[in-house]
Amino acid sequence: MAILNKIRQRSLILILVIALALFAFVIQGVIDNPNAFSDTQGVVATVNGTDIERNEFQQKVKNYQDRVGGRVTSTQAMNTIYNQELRKIIMEEEYEELGLSVEKDEMRDLLKNSFQSYPEFQDENGNFDVNRLNAFIANLKDLNGEAAPLGNFLVNYESWANNEQTIATNAIQQTYYNMIKAGVGATLAEAKDEYMADAKTVDIRYVQIPYTSIADSLVEVSKSDIKAYMKKHEDKFKADANREVVYVEFKEEASKADEDAIKAQLLKLKNDQPLYNDSSGNYDTIPGFNSTTDAEEFINSNSDIKFNDSFLRAAQLPATVKDSLMNLEVGEYYGPYKDGEYFKLSKMLAVEQMPDSVKVRHILIPFAGGQRADASVTKTPQEAKKTADSILAKIKSGTKFLDLLELSSDKVSNEKDGEIEFAYNAGMAPEFKAFSFESEEGDVDVVGTSFGYHVIEILEQKSFNETYKIGTIARKIEPSDQTLQDVFNKMSKFEIAAKDADFNELAAERELTVKPITFKELDENMPGLGSQRQVVRWAFEEDTDVGDYKNFPISGFGFIVAKLVEKNEEGLMSVEDASVTALPEIRKEKKAKMIRQKITATTVNEIAKNQGQSPRTAAALTMKNTTLSGAGAEPKVIGAAFGLEEGQTSGPIDGTNGVYVIEVTKVNEATELDNYTSIVNRLNTTIKNAVQTRVYQALEKAAEIEDNRAKTVY
Repeated sequence: MAILNKIRQRSLILILVIALALFAFVIQGVIDNPNAFSDTQGVVATVNGTDIERNEFQQKVKNYQDRVGGRVTSTQAMNTIYNQELRKIIMEEEYEELGLSVEKDEMRDLLKNSFQSYPEFQDENGNFDVNRLNAFIANLKDLNGEAAPLGNFLVNYESWANNEQTIATNAIQQTYYNMIKAGVGATLAEAKDEYMADAKTVDIRYVQIPYTSIADSLVEVSKSDIKAYMKKHEDKFKADANREVVYVEFKEEASKADEDAIKAQLLKLKNDQPLYNDSSGNYDTIPGFNSTTDAEEFINSNSDIKFNDSFLRAAQLPATVKDSLMNLEVGEYYGPYKDGEYFKLSKMLAVEQMPDSVKVRHILIPFAGGQRADASVTKTPQEAKKTADSILAKIKSGTKFLDLLELSSDKVSNEKDGEIEFAYNAGMAPEFKAFSFESEEGDVDVVGTSFGYHVIEILEQKSFNETYKIGTIARKIEPSDQTLQDVFNKMSKFEIAAKDADFNELAAERELTVKPITFKELDENMPGLGSQRQVVRWAFEEDTDVGDYKNFPISGFGFIVAKLVEKNEEGLMSVEDASVTALPEIRKEKKAKMIRQKITATTVNEIAKNQGQSPRTAAALTMKNTTLSGAGAEPKVIGAAFGLEEGQTSGPIDGTNGVYVIEVTKVNEATELDNYTSIVNRLNTTIKNAVQTRVYQALEKAAEIEDNRAKTVY
């Protein structure tokens, strides 16, 4: 009791101590992670001062993923929505600045254009009725979120409002781009230049001293040369922030012992197995594949792939074991054998001669909910079956099949007396196909499929060949629990050892391949491993330093251990990386200078003789074609040719593949046209078609964009 009284007396002190401890914890968190309570945590991006909020953004991403199913990764979905939001903000600023909007009367016309073909909005004469449209919208409001049918869709008020907004936005966008298109176009001078670029030609003689005439080993390129080249061509060498990572893989794959165990399990299934019965105290016998009387049930109970009850042609058998399976007698086995991701044990169940193609006729009675059943179909499956049975009874009692075709809903085949001719590999309903091929000519019966109930008569069967019904037990090749544990232990030991050893040397000792990869901040894919944003995020975390390493579980694969080897921030790329592109160009520049210094003659023939080259000719050069006959693409050389008079010789020209000296031997002037209207029109079309893309690209480039995707949602 005395202790409790002391605690009560000191409760204020305890509260203060706890409060101070919590405050210290929060302050330390802010020091360790200054962005922890930043507003940017809830903002995906800021575009010209407008925020893209995280919660709303993620909801749009989810809606998009729901619409497209599993066809895109989460990162791809985020990128799509980000680009949509970016465009929306940038363009809406333009619309607002110009005062573009859709007024009520214009909106009514837009809705009329979009929905005038819908019967719901037409009067008795088939004309668009705005009152019916207004009534439909009012009804949607009254439904308080519930959906109403419209054509083949169900819509609620929210989806209708969103659709209206999309229609209005598209109309404003079209107006915006039409205004820009009205202000751009080609001039008469541009049309004339366009014509001359094709019509005017020149003939030249030239000599080329190729860069390959000087060995690379004679040209010294220093780091300072590369840095100077990079500075001169900064746009070519700008680089986003990236991280260089190396990693090793630890695959969770079945060992030889695992595979041997799977094969042994398959072989064991052939024989009867004793099973102790707790109730009787005796052993019961579980039939094996040898003695089972129900192959389908046995296979479905013991196989990772369900029983295939079809007769297979030779072409349908696995190519690697086709001959072995075809040579089996009924009751004989083949296997276990490997087929893709499975070990299989196959038993020949039956061999029969079957046709490769058939001709049948049928009457289809669909039921509500059946595949391709339209809204007029109201029969239940039971009612459809009853109708089909009654038709079959009439046929068997003497009524002609063709006299009952009007009862069939298959209007396509009805036009051909209900007949369908197809091969065994055609995409028909499995039940329909099985009856057609496995029954005999003249047989008629009712067959149920996902489309409804068919009354089928087999008219003809052609091209009989041997077919095989094979019972196959398949077991997926998967690592055992022991193997999984061994892989985990191997990965863990490597990770522990990497603390005090060189990553590459340690991998070599353990016969592991070190794989390099470079990430940008919004990347996600790793070769052979798919989307691995977890690795990218780790590599870009502020507290991940060069030399740090970490293991990552990879779904359906195993593990990797990754090590961060280099951090490269946004800016110019490293000299080493730039050298791949810069080195050949710098060598060309240096070689060009060396070649020019050796040229002392002034004519093409003399220069060719002095440099050990042969003079060449090129005829009918045009400004539009930058290919020089015998030399390749040389835009500078061809451009220089059009700057010379007939008979004039150029100085040395540093081209793409060498240094050139050219002499213009003939200038073929073009006859001017009386009218350039057609060329102006063609150029106008080209320019206006490019407006939409180029305008937005310019607006996006000019926008102030703070992109926080990597920190907020990726």
